[in-house]
Amino acid sequence: MANVHLPSTLGPLFPGLPRHLDVQAATVHQVIDHLEREWPGIRDRLCEPGPTLRSHIHVYVNRERAKLDTPVAEQSRVDVIAAISGG
Repeated sequence: MANVHLPSTLGPLFPGLPRHLDVQAATVHQVIDHLEREWPGIRDRLCEPGPTLRSHIHVYVNRERAKLDTPVAEQSRVDVIAAISGG
């Protein structure tokens, strides 16, 4: 199972969503599918229609920048990071 780390900004939007969880998935897309089944609406926060990752969402698999089709192996670490901007 992959160890998924989520940004704290999602917690208030999805009650019960942990910051870290284990997910059985073969790709980043499947990780998001799993999250969507458990917390409906989370896909819209992470992905644009199409689907592609939203421009302010960055996903890393084992510290390498990932896309939706990036493979996720057993024991992988998946980090979902929401970019913050401002001025």
